[in-house]
Amino acid sequence: MNTFSPRQIVAELDKYIIGQDKAKREVAVALRNRYRRSVLSPELQEEITPKNIIMKGPTGVGKTEIARRLAKLVKAPFVKVEATKFTEVGYVGRDCESMIRDLVEYSVRLVREERKKEVSFKATGIAKNKVLKSLYEALKSEKGETPENLYEENIRKRFDDGELNDTVIEIEILDQPKAMELVPGSGTEINIGSIFEGFMPPKTKRRKFTVKEAMKILIDEEASKLIDEDSVVEEGVRRAEQEGIIFIDEIDKIASKGKTNGADVSREGVQRDILPIVEGSTVNTKYGTVKTDYILFIAAGAFHIAAVEDLIPELQGRFPIIVELSSLSKEDFVRILTLPQNALTKQYATLLAVDKIDLKFSDDAIEEIAELCVEMNATQEDIGARRLHTIMENLLEDISFNADGTHPVIPLTIDKKYVDEHLSDIISKRNLKKFIL
Repeated sequence: MNTFSPRQIVAELDKYIIGQDKAKREVAVALRNRYRRSVLSPELQEEITPKNIIMKGPTGVGKTEIARRLAKLVKAPFVKVEATKFTEVGYVGRDCESMIRDLVEYSVRLVREERKKEVSFKATGIAKNKVLKSLYEALKSEKGETPENLYEENIRKRFDDGELNDTVIEIEILDQPKAMELVPGSGTEINIGSIFEGFMPPKTKRRKFTVKEAMKILIDEEASKLIDEDSVVEEGVRRAEQEGIIFIDEIDKIASKGKTNGADVSREGVQRDILPIVEGSTVNTKYGTVKTDYILFIAAGAFHIAAVEDLIPELQGRFPIIVELSSLSKEDFVRILTLPQNALTKQYATLLAVDKIDLKFSDDAIEEIAELCVEMNATQEDIGARRLHTIMENLLEDISFNADGTHPVIPLTIDKKYVDEHLSDIISKRNLKKFIL
């Protein structure tokens, strides 16, 4: 996190998300503040809490995409949860504390993967010796293998060259029974095998794999033996508490739309359960207790029917930063189709290149597609950039269906005329709306 300034975070997000500069700035500042806090004295760190954010705007304008890209950009524990999945305590369903358990689980896994990478060289050497031993046994039983090929040096050379990647060998791996949840959704697990771990030797079983698969399994197994699991858990819990980020989507769906006579299980009840977590509390997990005081919460919702003000006041007070994301304009759609690294036009061109279609889009075609998206969002439901998926699938349906790769490379340019012909149904409905009062 300390390698990215707010400007750099925004620049990284700009590669994939068009517009919404205010939301990007607020998220970038919040992330940078996590680093700034981390270099202060422990006394000051305790006094500074994260400033949580609510992103408000119609669906498809980039709220979830900002969160998804942050997950890849920031090397910090990050989970995305849906507010609609939670229920009030005492009812069947996921309890709100499960988001903390998910965060800690991800954090521990993140640290474990880092530690495994540190010992991967040593683990690879041990795994390689085990595989070479099994390879010798497998090759010895195969017909056509000469005595010269069974020399250790020759087997090792063929292994290094990748010649034996698809050879099936039998190896011995640890038999680890899966943990079972005591109560579904509670996060409390029990592993029967671990109860008697100190009294009985670890159980193993023999299984057949290709050399390539066996190396992957054995490297992971040997790396797990070389790392200190207690320190992994300790560091994972620390990161979750100090650097964790939770993105709560669809928070508007738990806002009460107007006054109600009693407690609303699906809305206010969930808000009351989320409140102590956001305020700062201690949650029990299988890795021990976790404090939520310094976890950064980013909430998002369309707020079409309910408003931010419909959330209970205590919860509103815990989200001091409210950012409004705007609907997408025609210029935004043009930029979405051309600028991002994962633009839909580039995705379809790459996909169809597999079947020897050299696909290109003219400027007037992109302008027409963008205009169609804006008009459909204005006259129907405003689903933002997701409207592009509908239009692009209809536009390229014939090409996608008929391309099979058996023909030579076919250059194909999508222009405005092609768009008008293949989206005639959508365009005719658009023209008819001009005459409807």
